[in-house]
Amino acid sequence: MRVIHRRIAWLLCIFALVTGCASSPPSKPETRVPGDYAYTKDYIRWFIQQQMKKHSVTGLSLALVDDQRIVWAEGFGHADKARNVSATPETLFRAGSITKLFTATAVMHLVERRLIDLDQPLTTYLPEFSFKTRFPDAPPITIRHLLTHHSGLPRDILRGMWAPHPQPYATVLDDLRTSYVLSPPNQIFSYSNLGMTILGHVIERVSGMTYATYVSREILEPSGMTTASIETGVTASPLMAHAYTNGKEEPELPLRDIPAGGLNASVLDLARFLQMVFTQGRAGDLQVVKPETLTLMLTRQNQEVPLDLDLKMGLGWSLSDFEQLHVHDVGTVASHAGGTIHFMSQLIALPERKLGAVVMGNSPEAMEIVTDIAEKLLASALEAKSGAVMKEATATDTSVIPLSPEHVAAFEGWYSTAFGLMKVARSGDQLRAEAMGKSFRLVPRPQQELGLEYKVLGLFPIDLGRLGKMTFSRATVGGREVLIARNQQRARMVVGARIHPVPIPSAWLRRVGNYDIIDLPEEAAFVDRLRLSVKDEFLVVTGRFTKPKPVEFTFALNPLSDTEAVVMGVGFGAGETLDVIQQSDEEFGRYAGYILKRTSKE
Repeated sequence: MRVIHRRIAWLLCIFALVTGCASSPPSKPETRVPGDYAYTKDYIRWFIQQQMKKHSVTGLSLALVDDQRIVWAEGFGHADKARNVSATPETLFRAGSITKLFTATAVMHLVERRLIDLDQPLTTYLPEFSFKTRFPDAPPITIRHLLTHHSGLPRDILRGMWAPHPQPYATVLDDLRTSYVLSPPNQIFSYSNLGMTILGHVIERVSGMTYATYVSREILEPSGMTTASIETGVTASPLMAHAYTNGKEEPELPLRDIPAGGLNASVLDLARFLQMVFTQGRAGDLQVVKPETLTLMLTRQNQEVPLDLDLKMGLGWSLSDFEQLHVHDVGTVASHAGGTIHFMSQLIALPERKLGAVVMGNSPEAMEIVTDIAEKLLASALEAKSGAVMKEATATDTSVIPLSPEHVAAFEGWYSTAFGLMKVARSGDQLRAEAMGKSFRLVPRPQQELGLEYKVLGLFPIDLGRLGKMTFSRATVGGREVLIARNQQRARMVVGARIHPVPIPSAWLRRVGNYDIIDLPEEAAFVDRLRLSVKDEFLVVTGRFTKPKPVEFTFALNPLSDTEAVVMGVGFGAGETLDVIQQSDEEFGRYAGYILKRTSKE
């Protein structure tokens, strides 16, 4: 007990020190002068300083666009700590998945030229495209499916994705021939770097140019993105930011899948791209893409997909709202985030208000803040542009509504979720969820929904960020019993599904134990600590995603045969295959392109 008391006292002291040292934000004016961004800059500078210190972010840059003006661009922290080089608006960052917007725009540029039809099968352009499937009656995968992440293709072929000397990205077509699709096309949103990488190959095949050449010549250069480039790794430019983790400089490995994440750009480059979007595809005297093309790209494509609920996808663009923008009458909200091993970014556009924000950082710790900064920046900029002080976002209703015994019983069970395997069980008069190695209290909320609560030592509440502001419910959608999350905008998204134990063949029971990824002489493994075991009648695989930040995972497997098992559930990770292969009379596992060898039994 003395040890516990000392820990409690220590936590209280730390809490007092942190709260006592935190500075106050600048006072918000009661009225805003239209076009005056002074308060916006002061407030966001204060917020960035707080967040960079809290999350140990090394360097960060931002840009705010008001129609054809870049009204603010600034850097914070370091682009190169060893040489004391500050981050600036000109600093180049790896843009990560923001690259997908340029891949999508290049595809649509070829649609304008009538060289691509969005609804033609992918095999029209890549006859060699093939894969393994468990859905023989499924329709063919089209270009539109790839642009909206509804192809059902796996998220990644992880083996070879990040390496000192990556293979050409077209090699993923060879790997795909021995991989299963996760679901039929248009069944559910399933983010796929692999799908965008294949679109890069389509661009090459149709245009007769390399992907990098076509995107640079037809999109980057006409848009005025003078320092941007498409490359496998960081550029040799002196403007390139160095990469850091926890303040320590580390190498940023090159990327094989450049159509999914190979853009190097500054916030000024991406601001010019936003300016092109706000002028209906025009940059100076050049029409980069037609107005009707941009309109289509910013139009929801997945309204007929039941399992997508309120998730909205355009062609390449995400069209879902953000918490701090929901209270404003902003019209369309179009965005794309980006992340590599060390670089994090967020781009948000409000085309009807002609406002946009770009935030980029050079350490994985920036993942926690780039979206918050971009949201707050745009929310304040909306006030500055209009001169109207907006109401604050509505807080989540945290009133506790007792659950009926029937409701409690209905929630109990096992779920395959975006957070991994989750068990919901009664604990006294409460419901608790066991997930991600932690025990959360499920707090009853209005409309028979549940919120998450987590306390250290069972005493001190921990802020769960966006997760803590969500509420959860159950429903049957598309014939599946799914777990639904609502955010503060009351938008619904499927985050998991109820699952039940299935018989485990003896062949799989003999394989339980610890596994290593083998034959990786140079590249970084993005998965480790793999273990196959049995948990409460489920065959489960546990491990850790190592990049960009370590995240533990546990997935339940459904053995389909003595040599194939798939991740149970719907959505993130569901449908991925773990299979067994024989090489020289020795048995190996295979997952996401990785080859696994058992190192010890359970």
